[in-house]
Amino acid sequence: MEELRIEDNNHLGPIDSSRIPRFAGAATFARLPRLDQVAHADVAVVGVPFDTGVSYRPGARFGANHVREASRLLRPYNPALDLSPFAEAQVADAGDMAVNPFNINEAIETIQQNALDLTAEGTRLLTIGGDHTIALPLLRAASERAGGPVALLHFDAHLDTWDTYFGAEYTHGTPFRRAVEEGILDTDALSHVGTRGPLYGKRDLEDDRRFGFGIVTSSDVYYQGVRETVAKLRDRIGDRPLYVSVDIDVLDPAHAPGTGTPEAGGITSRELLEILRGLRGLNLVGADVVEVSPAYDHAEITGVAASHVAYDLVSLMSELPKAGVGAEREGAAGERTTAGAK
Repeated sequence: MEELRIEDNNHLGPIDSSRIPRFAGAATFARLPRLDQVAHADVAVVGVPFDTGVSYRPGARFGANHVREASRLLRPYNPALDLSPFAEAQVADAGDMAVNPFNINEAIETIQQNALDLTAEGTRLLTIGGDHTIALPLLRAASERAGGPVALLHFDAHLDTWDTYFGAEYTHGTPFRRAVEEGILDTDALSHVGTRGPLYGKRDLEDDRRFGFGIVTSSDVYYQGVRETVAKLRDRIGDRPLYVSVDIDVLDPAHAPGTGTPEAGGITSRELLEILRGLRGLNLVGADVVEVSPAYDHAEITGVAASHVAYDLVSLMSELPKAGVGAEREGAAGERTTAGAK
């Protein structure tokens, strides 16, 4: 079937839904072109089908394609930001990374190398998981590209700064402790948002504070409101290179039932989207949306929420300075490969 795409500002955009129904054809993110269909991508969306690091309900390995399916309803103009992200930048779907589901250490190495490959020409990366284990190799790659430690804004019901789980150092509950230990995070600019629920003990909070994290709980968002929350976060981040990691369980289970470790009392999808929009203009060097587990979703509630989160993150990236502007960009359509392909 012929792909009838929107072209705007010399950028190849999504399939034209006024000419081809949204429910027809392959489901790339927002029906955007594949990476091998464009000469260069300013922003690439890539999936990581990996959930070997989970401690409770599995299934996030199917999250990326679930989010892609739910993203069929996304449209080219973002009225909340008065922005057309696919006209501002060339955005493309880079497919899925091929990672070993039986070896966490090997998977982490593969993800890190794939992320470095995808960002080699200045492309900004939005990754859809997958469980939260993948944040560690993505942060390693982001720090290497930034030339030093990066600020982290972490949306999650949980801290994810535990030491080990059943003796394992690399799980979806440990990535940010490992990242601090490796020196790839700027410890003056670390924030959790939306945390809640029972912990193993008070020491969890003491360790977290020792690592440099500030905490905005879901209750803080409720009582202080979005504007005050955004103001505090922007003040903490400043002009540092910023990585944003969104575990979809930051949302209340009413808004995101399809996840592995749900906790009652979360923020709403409206609050999450408004906080993200409040980050406009910050130096967003990378982001991920993780822990969508389709088996526990219904009516695509979680998938739709995650697709809109990813869309707003792509929108924020789209208006940031482009790599290679003013210089000749090498490559032609068909010369780039999808993630994991050599």
